[in-house]
Amino acid sequence: AGYGVVVSYGDITAHLEAEEQIRKLAYFDPLTGLPNRRLLMDRLGHAMVASQRSGAYGAVLMLDLDYFKIVNDTCGHDVGDQLLIEVARRLLENIRQVDTVARLGGDEYVVVLDDLESDFELASAQAARVAEKIRLALAAPYQLNGDGSASQSSASIGLTLFQGCEKSPEALLKQADVALYQAKAEGRNRVRT
Repeated sequence: AGYGVVVSYGDITAHLEAEEQIRKLAYFDPLTGLPNRRLLMDRLGHAMVASQRSGAYGAVLMLDLDYFKIVNDTCGHDVGDQLLIEVARRLLENIRQVDTVARLGGDEYVVVLDDLESDFELASAQAARVAEKIRLALAAPYQLNGDGSASQSSASIGLTLFQGCEKSPEALLKQADVALYQAKAEGRNRVRT
């Protein structure tokens, strides 16, 4: 009785690249490269569990660009896309590595601040400082047109704190969203809790 060995050679590089592309499409925004809603909900859930264990607060910041539709309609979608990419870059520059920035779609972003202070007042002040730093960074002029001219934009930000898992991730996003609309109603380009 003889035994045979079949050897198959093939390049699995294309297969691995296709799998990576599928993963990126499932979890990341194609324009900015930021996590999308699906990955955000996963990371927010992990942040809540970590908060439960450590006793440290976390925060959710929901932000929306003020008058983005006007920029998109008057300057074109290419400039609008450049603005969205630049906003993503500025957000990443103004958070810590343990925090998460996600794009929900359109001009709506979420920042999850992880591992803040364990005292409510200190955590609240810490989150407010980060939100204000982000607001100021997003209000700085943008070079989008390629002709050296500066464009202005700003963001309204809604903020909510969490400690542990007493609320669902969806409830936290809704709470931050309510605060966001309060900021818009009060004149935009501000932070509200």
